[in-house]
Amino acid sequence: MLQENKTIEFNGKQYDSRHGGAFDRGSADSYYGRPANPHYYSGSTYRSNQVLEVMMTQEQIDAYHAGYAYNEKFGDHKSWD
Repeated sequence: MLQENKTIEFNGKQYDSRHGGAFDRGSADSYYGRPANPHYYSGSTYRSNQVLEVMMTQEQIDAYHAGYAYNEKFGDHKSWD
């Protein structure tokens, strides 16, 4: 089964929005109220290898921070009530 590549535009730039990718992980950290900590997963979140910031390219780090900023801008945060 082929997976369709999905992108999201933010601040005039296209980002890969795949689950587990850098943009996705940044937005998830923001959503759950976690501090920014650039990382992503090589495949599915929590079911593949985690890639830490020291092993990321600048482009991947930028995508993580863009995902974090994207979620912060739109104010979507987990309600812990």
